[in-house]
Amino acid sequence: MSSTDSSTIFPVTSSFVRFKNALLTRADLGALYIDYYLHLADNNLQPSPEHDRIFKSALAAFVLHCASRPRNELIAWTLNFQEPLLNLFLVADNELGTVAGRIFTEHIREGDENLFFSEVVRGKSPARRSAVNFEGSDPFQAVERYYDQSEQRPARYFQIEGEDFALLTAHPDCDFNWFWALEADEVRNLEENETVALLERRGYRWQCGCNQEKILNVLEPSMREDPEELFGDEEAIRVECPRCAGRYTVTRETMEAHMQGTEPRE
Repeated sequence: MSSTDSSTIFPVTSSFVRFKNALLTRADLGALYIDYYLHLADNNLQPSPEHDRIFKSALAAFVLHCASRPRNELIAWTLNFQEPLLNLFLVADNELGTVAGRIFTEHIREGDENLFFSEVVRGKSPARRSAVNFEGSDPFQAVERYYDQSEQRPARYFQIEGEDFALLTAHPDCDFNWFWALEADEVRNLEENETVALLERRGYRWQCGCNQEKILNVLEPSMREDPEELFGDEEAIRVECPRCAGRYTVTRETMEAHMQGTEPRE
């Protein structure tokens, strides 16, 4: 069992800056980072310091973006970096207030440019997908590029202090002179100089939702087709969750017992 089964709920606030026509989304992500590191420890995961730094920035950008979106959205991002060569995956359920993700360092697509992929499912509507390219290894700049190209409106990220981050997104009739001139120190005390109205406060937590039962369901078709290909000469295999890199040990005996309780799938 992962310690993130009891992960901490942390608040994210969204406020409208009146007369400037911009949305400010802000959160202290200390609790989220603690649960992320507990998840790494639980699963014996040790990303390099550089990869860890990039992932934490992407996670901050992702959470603030999700909190600024409708509650009935499922959101997934994949960021493909060429230098360093890695992929980041992030996923959130806005209705449940859950977020998770992982780092991929093997079998990474190599190309001439970095790529950002977004997939959004709202309610029962078909998935909406978009892709943009970006430069550098800063996730905040990558997401700002995504807003400019895909959302068709500008956005700015700010690291206020420590693990306190903010996202400012432009709305129609935004005061762009003010928008582009704003500094992190001004964002910290924005209420002192602007009319800021709190719209909502949401709670998020680190939680993938993976468990042994789901992993067994994923492995079941392969087990039915060719158990020797799946297990080889081993009595147990190690499996990683594709969403959060959580590690599971699956024995042949457990897999066979699971299959006895399920109907063969077409």
